[in-house]
Amino acid sequence: MVSAQDIAPQNNSGNGARWGPTREVSSSFGGSTSPTATFLSPRSGSSTLTHHNRAATGAFRKQLKPFATEDIKILLLENINQTGRDILTEQGYQVEVLKTSLPEEQLIAKIRDVHVIGIRSKTKLTSRVLKEAKNLIVVGCFCIGTNQVDLSYAAKHGIAVFNSPFSNSRSVAELVIAEIISLARQLGDRSNEMHRGTWNKVSSKCWEVRGKTLGIVGYGHIGSQLSVLAEAMGMSVVYYDVVNLMSLGTTRQLPTLEALLESADFVTVHVPELPETRNMMGPSQFEKMRNGSYLINASRGSVIDIPALINAMRTGQVAGAALDVYPSEPSGNGDYFTNDLNSWAEDLRSLKNIILTPHIGGSTEEAQSAIGVEVGEALVRYVNEGATLGAVNLPEVNLRSLTLDEPNHVRVIYIHHNIPGVLRQVNAVLGNHNVDKQMTDNKGEVAYLMADISDVNQGEIKELYESLENLSSRIMTRLLY
Repeated sequence: MVSAQDIAPQNNSGNGARWGPTREVSSSFGGSTSPTATFLSPRSGSSTLTHHNRAATGAFRKQLKPFATEDIKILLLENINQTGRDILTEQGYQVEVLKTSLPEEQLIAKIRDVHVIGIRSKTKLTSRVLKEAKNLIVVGCFCIGTNQVDLSYAAKHGIAVFNSPFSNSRSVAELVIAEIISLARQLGDRSNEMHRGTWNKVSSKCWEVRGKTLGIVGYGHIGSQLSVLAEAMGMSVVYYDVVNLMSLGTTRQLPTLEALLESADFVTVHVPELPETRNMMGPSQFEKMRNGSYLINASRGSVIDIPALINAMRTGQVAGAALDVYPSEPSGNGDYFTNDLNSWAEDLRSLKNIILTPHIGGSTEEAQSAIGVEVGEALVRYVNEGATLGAVNLPEVNLRSLTLDEPNHVRVIYIHHNIPGVLRQVNAVLGNHNVDKQMTDNKGEVAYLMADISDVNQGEIKELYESLENLSSRIMTRLLY
């Protein structure tokens, strides 16, 4: 392994920054010991990040250890799965794990010195919270949704956000299948009656699902898996999506939501939380549904007008419903699902043939384990290599790993405002070096540039860093080597 002297400035007992060798490790440069300027490569054999120890060229990858590992602080909230914790801990980071989310004031106090934060759906990373996160470079959402993070603010301040768009899809799809059968057979009501000591054996308005039509609103990762499972049970499947998509099996795409509502016995919603999807199922949509049909929502609580659903169920227009998500959800477990949380909660709970679950669509051991791996590895790749593949708020940019044949290379990561002339200015700074690889892309107002430059002496790194920091377009600069 090729080693180098770390020349990052450090704060030593209040004496300010100093320049000089600190550890004989492959290293990083930055204005502090924060990993905003740190290059960390995954260790050989640590988790599945290093399937191969050779780069595409056949040369051995340069295995790097981070400078001041103990200074890299990670906060994991909401009981992140052990697989994710292990991946981050194996890197040598300081990992603090809490089982719950935090109120805003406590979160602000915790996040001030954190470089990486991992959350699920209950933690709210608002602009007010992110403003206090002076060292934060990346957020890991160990779930599908990212609406709990102010993505625009994060991007404009160079904070990458990753999520897990695939790992819990099967778990959610299986829950929906279970709910379809449970609603069709009124299993919830029969079970509640038996728990109260009442024997009520009936067949009226109980149905097989074979031969019925399932309407899927949103044919993404979950919707498409669900369609395969439903067809295997003998259901006909139609779906509506805002884009044209390839249908799996004999599933058919319908041109409008109204067409789907008029043809489906069961309607299940799988859409993101957007202004366009808020209350997308309201009074007029319920009127268009088949009389005696069923509604399932395991996507986002804001997409269903729940008072309108209550009215539709009271009239019999909707014969049953299963809800896993709600407009307002408690921040922890307890007796909180009351009118104090949502004004209609007690009316909803009083309905017949309604299944209410506490946002458990992705809450299986398999899903949470897979999410821990997927997001944990994405966080390590970003901190270690600057790769933004899979980021939801920054352009997706990646370069091949450096190898042992490239001992004097520096990886430049420059997050900047998307304005004319930046590439020319950056290349002017890098002009005295050979730019071996370079890639840049933009997403809205923010652009992300990566470049590997060669034949860099340690004495030149400080000058490179400061020159990039002084550019007016700068959002964040990281030099990795």
